[in-house]
Amino acid sequence: MNIPLAERMRPVILGDYIGQKHLIGPHGALRPQLDSGLIASMILWGPPGTGKTTLAGLLAKETKRDIYNISAIDSGVAKVREVIQKAKDRSGLFVQSNPILFIDEIHRFSKSQQDALLGAVEKGWVTLIGATTEQPSFEVIPALLSRCQVYTLNALNEEDLLSLLQRALQTDSELKRKTVHLMETKVLIQSCGGDARKLLNTFELLVMPNEAVSIEITDAYVKAQFDQLGVRYDKSGDQHYDIASAMIKSIRGSDPNAALYWLSRMLIGGESLSFIARRLIISAAEDIGLANPTALIMAQSTHQAIQTVGLPEARIVLGQCILYLAMSPKSNSAYQAINKAMNLAKETAHLPVPIHLRNPANKITKDLGYGADYQYDHDTPNGCAQQNFLPEELKEESIYRPSARAKEQQSFAEFQKMWSGKYPI
Repeated sequence: MNIPLAERMRPVILGDYIGQKHLIGPHGALRPQLDSGLIASMILWGPPGTGKTTLAGLLAKETKRDIYNISAIDSGVAKVREVIQKAKDRSGLFVQSNPILFIDEIHRFSKSQQDALLGAVEKGWVTLIGATTEQPSFEVIPALLSRCQVYTLNALNEEDLLSLLQRALQTDSELKRKTVHLMETKVLIQSCGGDARKLLNTFELLVMPNEAVSIEITDAYVKAQFDQLGVRYDKSGDQHYDIASAMIKSIRGSDPNAALYWLSRMLIGGESLSFIARRLIISAAEDIGLANPTALIMAQSTHQAIQTVGLPEARIVLGQCILYLAMSPKSNSAYQAINKAMNLAKETAHLPVPIHLRNPANKITKDLGYGADYQYDHDTPNGCAQQNFLPEELKEESIYRPSARAKEQQSFAEFQKMWSGKYPI
């Protein structure tokens, strides 16, 4: 059987585990549990190839526990219950701690499948270790999440990846059949994006099919072997949201260079043009708002334009919009105002509509005073009767507060003239 290099290099002792020092280092978050042997249920969250599965196996080995492995891709509720029952039956036969139930890609489990785990975790029949590449708070049910600690695994850095390559050359029997010189590794390491599995398997493809006994790994050699190196971007996974977030934050921070860079990462990764344009519409309203109301029109026009032209020309339209948004003055006053109004509405939903604002639809409601004393604003000299439109208890409440940006201050000053400077702020 042809076992991939990444599998052959999987560590069998914790001392050989590379990376994630914030978890298993001398002062790592998991170190107290390792030292005591008391492993709590947890979710390991991180990108592909960062050692989640390996770490779960090593935790079991270090604490001398049995481990049951389930993949959420091909296991249903029946399989989960079968494993839990097996663990429950064996729990009384051993003095050691309860077994570990490792579930790979736990985010693929449905709510009912995750519900099936609750009792076993609660009663301590198993210690659950779930692995996921997706944000746990979005993909794991709250009841299960509350019973687990979430630990984040980071993409491996350049130093870690280089150590993996060197160890593979020194220890793997297949690779040792050749003389491999690591002259340059920049392109190779960049191509894997912190994914150890991808790095090792790519490296094996570079070395093993080559008939030469002595091979020099250079950036030019790697580029020649692969017409298109994989770009680390998963448009359906968590990085999809991370890169989108980076683009939006760059716009918010008025950095057009960074905003264009993250846009390009999304385009190269094959992201949906419509998804990108929708994020720009939200950014125009949330972060630019009344400081430059034209930004929302620009973003909406961009959304329409990319549907007309498509790629590759759509990149120009998106780039223009990104630059315009990033260089626009920023105001989140509209965003803050609607949030405050929503919260206030939830807290005061019991308050009645002022009687002068109610519609006198019939004689009964008219006799009750509905609409009485309402002033028609168009009949006033400046088009504003300066009435109270909120429930009596809230009439002094200030929801919208303009930012200090020039255009918004100018618009608000004109608005205040209608209220003779009396509008609450």
